[in-house]
Amino acid sequence: MARTPLKAALRTAQKTRTAARGALLWGYEQRLAREVRAHGRLPRHLGLILDGNRRFARAAGMQRELGHTIGADKAHEVLQWCLELGIPAATIWVLSTDNAGRNSEELAHILSLLEKEARNLATDPRIHANRVRVRAIGQHDNFPPNVLAALEELEQKTAHYDGMRLNIAVGYGGREEIVDAVKAHLRAQQAAGHTLAQAADALTPDHISAHLYAADIPDPDFIIRTSGEIRLSGFMLWQSVYSEYYFCDVYWPGFRRVDFLRALRDFQGRDRRFGK
Repeated sequence: MARTPLKAALRTAQKTRTAARGALLWGYEQRLAREVRAHGRLPRHLGLILDGNRRFARAAGMQRELGHTIGADKAHEVLQWCLELGIPAATIWVLSTDNAGRNSEELAHILSLLEKEARNLATDPRIHANRVRVRAIGQHDNFPPNVLAALEELEQKTAHYDGMRLNIAVGYGGREEIVDAVKAHLRAQQAAGHTLAQAADALTPDHISAHLYAADIPDPDFIIRTSGEIRLSGFMLWQSVYSEYYFCDVYWPGFRRVDFLRALRDFQGRDRRFGK
């Protein structure tokens, strides 16, 4: 019984310290936001590699499927942060062609989440109030019909919007995108009556760029990858030739607004030379 008041005092002290840390973090986050807004230079097209869902779940003692669920909620948060700052375009990489080979239960869960989130976005007031045009990019031929229908509905409902552009890269691989672009160009050349030799002789990088999945928006000038992995893993290989990269140690579900703002502040401090 003599220890009870001491334990209570320790708990109170711990709560006080936690509250103080929270207040300090909030203050720091507000200062970062002011600095980022004051600087003014933001990415025209932000790429986000959403990595670390399974490791987040494992570290927290959760089932790995919960990591993907929490990661999907985090994507909604980051969309809000982009809208608040006025970032014109963003591409989020949700599922790669390599990940399509994961175990069937995990893949089914990811596709179920994709369908759910596509239907949520199709009715999300933020999407319509901000006139966000959403498009799914990648190879989707093997997706279940219900997932394809949800993605098609989302694209149709936002196709006429002229606000922020949001690309959801799903069933996506950078090499596959380049191959698809080359195929599309060759088919166009054939339709125009050109021979294969003529098409090869006249081929330029601009011809490939014109047939990429998101050819109508600028290449990403800033790419953020979470989870501490320092590689692109095939994300927008063609378009990222002059991109700036930022690798963040935190797993995607734990990605905070303060992490987002730190990344943008880092981007604003860089001298972009475009290979020169």
